[in-house]
Amino acid sequence: MNLNQVTLPVRDMKQAVDFYRLLGFTHIVDTAHYARFECPDGGATFSLSLDLSVYNNGAVIYFESERLDEWYLELVDKGVTFEQGPVDQSYLWREAVLYDPSGNKIKLYWAGENRLNPPWRVN
Repeated sequence: MNLNQVTLPVRDMKQAVDFYRLLGFTHIVDTAHYARFECPDGGATFSLSLDLSVYNNGAVIYFESERLDEWYLELVDKGVTFEQGPVDQSYLWREAVLYDPSGNKIKLYWAGENRLNPPWRVN
């Protein structure tokens, strides 16, 4: 079994598409109410679905890159606003936090070997 994709609700499709393209994702499906993106590495996809209802998405979306610090600086240079720059966490991940235009929380991170094999991994 493998996770296929995650779909995020968005209030403004054009604004959301522009935002995720700015982050560096490849836009592969485009309609007025739905868009899909491919991650640059690994072939994973995620999508956006237009949702004009009142919602509060409590999910946190994680995108991993070994180049986290460089990616962060590149995005800041492009005008992307972060709530938090890259910080080493107690759970051995390094994370930066931002929000997309619809308020979806995103963490850009690097965990290396600790993503799948942290010291406290259950056997």
